[in-house]
Amino acid sequence: MISDTIAAISTPMGEGGISVIRVSGPDAIHAVDQIFEARHKLSDALSHTVQYGHIKTKISQERIEEVLITIMRAPRSFTMEDVVEIGCHGGLVSVKQVLNELLNENVRIAEPGEFTKRAFLNGRIDLSQAEAVIDLIRAKSDRAFKIALKQVEGSLSLKIKKLRHELVSLMAHIEVNIDYPEHDVDNLTHLYIKDKSVLAIEQVNLLLKAANQGKIIREGIVTAIIGRPNVGKSSLLNTLAQENKAIVTEIAGTTRDVIEEYVTINGIPLKLLDTAGIRETSDIVEKIGVERSRVALTDADLILLMLNAAEPLQPDDYDLLEQLKDRKTIIIVNKTDLPLQIELPFLYQQVSMDRVVMLSLQQNEGVEQLEKAISALFFNGELESNDFTYVSNVRHIHLLNQANRALQDAIEAADIEVPIDIIQIDVRSAWELLGEIVGDTAGDSLIDEIFSQFCLGK
Repeated sequence: MISDTIAAISTPMGEGGISVIRVSGPDAIHAVDQIFEARHKLSDALSHTVQYGHIKTKISQERIEEVLITIMRAPRSFTMEDVVEIGCHGGLVSVKQVLNELLNENVRIAEPGEFTKRAFLNGRIDLSQAEAVIDLIRAKSDRAFKIALKQVEGSLSLKIKKLRHELVSLMAHIEVNIDYPEHDVDNLTHLYIKDKSVLAIEQVNLLLKAANQGKIIREGIVTAIIGRPNVGKSSLLNTLAQENKAIVTEIAGTTRDVIEEYVTINGIPLKLLDTAGIRETSDIVEKIGVERSRVALTDADLILLMLNAAEPLQPDDYDLLEQLKDRKTIIIVNKTDLPLQIELPFLYQQVSMDRVVMLSLQQNEGVEQLEKAISALFFNGELESNDFTYVSNVRHIHLLNQANRALQDAIEAADIEVPIDIIQIDVRSAWELLGEIVGDTAGDSLIDEIFSQFCLGK
């Protein structure tokens, strides 16, 4: 039982229409009641009602804010504790004054993620649902938001718990067979263990099937736009972002640093990096920009190599093409509104034709083909259906792969008829690894680490 009461500002700091202070714990209603002035006391109010009144200082009884207060009594709240949410006018001064008065009422400031942690500890959500709350907050596209929302609602949890239940049944059969071998319960044999493990692996692989897609949807594709100076890199960034993020001039070497911008293409977030033009230069500042461009090139998941359609390939172009072998690259031939001089047959030898996009940013032509090429490169042109459960969390993917390996070991051991009590070790390992996803077998240090990633007030 958690005995203390916590409070925090749950809305972003700054000016706005409203700010919300969230209070949770056994003394939440009583503590707010001490500084709340209204016709009726909060302790007499029904759950899930909104009360109008004023916040006052306890010592001078001076009114400091006009508020609306929402009451949610345990267990019908996010944390399953008594929760009070105070709606103040937006602004730094008012919300801080109200919070300071609260902290004088045996209430402490919540730690980052502590409200969600209490929801987990009190059994309202499991660990995978708690982690999905972070994804919900940080979602950069509609599809990423929908995936996170499904996980908050428990779509992944249900599949993991069902799979763990099946492994528990298998372990129970093995235990009975070990303790009472003369009964040979349900004709338990190595073949039986193998069959059950194969079925479990199929379920794990189904979750891993779209894990790469899920990770990309969650985190975005780090996309570096590279090329020689003045081929249209900044213009492409501005076009995809639909606003002027980067300076565009006809002077070569305008971009001196790496400019970042998030855009969404076909529901997929891209972290675009507009880089300095890669060329040999004696300009000290531009040289630093070029070096940063090379670092971005190394770290990127996708390379958009821009070339000038109106001139033959230059030595720097050939160098970049050589560096990009075995990398996920789309070649963009820009300025196709001008007479074509670039060697297209050579480019088609470097990558497949569907990875060469003809573009005219001046005429706003070819952007749709670029979007299709990106989607095809990462998702074969389409994503799984909307009812598919995506695994997007790196921790979950790692644990699923480990569980897969443990089940494979169980199958291999069953094939050579290793004693079943030894095989049970692998089955139990898979069960425990899956339990770490939902938090059933997660240690305290892991739980603390996960919730430390949350923002204050969530």
